[in-house]
Amino acid sequence: MAGLNNYKVNAADWRNQLRLNERRTKMVLALFVLIYLAIGMLVDLYLHSGVVQTNQGIVSIPLHDVFVSLITFQTVPWATLILGAIAVISILVTFALHDKLMLLGTEYHEIKSDTSHSLEEQQLYNVIEEMKTAAGLRYMPRVFIIEANYMNAFASGYSEKSAMIAITRGLLQKLNRAELQAVMAHELNHIRHHDIKLTLMASVLSNIMLIVVDIMFYSVIFSGGRRDRDNRLAVVIIILRFLLPFITVILMLYLSRTREYMADAGAVELTRDNTPLANALLKIQNDHQENKAEYGAEYIKTPHEDVRRAAYIFDPIQAGVEPAKSISTMFSTHPSIKDRLKALGVTIPKAIGF
Repeated sequence: MAGLNNYKVNAADWRNQLRLNERRTKMVLALFVLIYLAIGMLVDLYLHSGVVQTNQGIVSIPLHDVFVSLITFQTVPWATLILGAIAVISILVTFALHDKLMLLGTEYHEIKSDTSHSLEEQQLYNVIEEMKTAAGLRYMPRVFIIEANYMNAFASGYSEKSAMIAITRGLLQKLNRAELQAVMAHELNHIRHHDIKLTLMASVLSNIMLIVVDIMFYSVIFSGGRRDRDNRLAVVIIILRFLLPFITVILMLYLSRTREYMADAGAVELTRDNTPLANALLKIQNDHQENKAEYGAEYIKTPHEDVRRAAYIFDPIQAGVEPAKSISTMFSTHPSIKDRLKALGVTIPKAIGF
């Protein structure tokens, strides 16, 4: 490939990036809790607004008065409290069950140094162990094989000690050792950069939040509206149903695209060569395009793919494999392969460009 020797590895301030990712994680957690509370307050306003029967007859209650009553706890804001509790519980459950949540819906098994089922699984474990040492990580991540034909992989966890790496059977079988090493170096850099916690929390919390908004939306739609409620709030809930996915998409695009470039650069730093990673990315892209129908059916029938999308090394949306089922899945969470290769110093001829 032309241009593979043009790449230059520059020194990076990894400690500063770690601090930045930790701050981003705290910001994302705080943002989602605030959004949950805001949605809860919206529900409370909807439930307590409208008209009431008094001694003076039927009286309309201004929204301002309802809001003051709720925030001063003259009226208990049950919806706000419940959604706030859901946010906190979601965070705790995500920390406690992150591996099961990220693997939910897939057929998988864990491999260890003494429990591999084949020579290629043992080689995978050895490669990750080698790259873990090269990356200067203290803990060996748990390693999982997902029984799927498509080529993909991801890292997840809330800390280096809890980290996990999962790769599909298709990726394991179709990459040579050097390419597999480069992809594992990419995933280990997600762990080294502390962005696995960031993506984990953003992915899980955003999906739970969208489920909550969907419940609110359909409740308003099928209730048909009630005359004793303020219809303006019903309109706000309906607008929120279509606006919130855009907000989560923008957040995920920002988080994912930045982290992918960093992990690619870190993989080249660890392997001292940009050729294997470039070849691996091209193989993954081409394999998805050549098997679009087969992989499309496989992705669709696997539940909870939305949770894994941002964590994958390759977003299947890019190859047109996984259909855009909603606003939140219309846009790729990753930079294009062309842009990633360009960042690696690989020049794609116009005749071959994607």
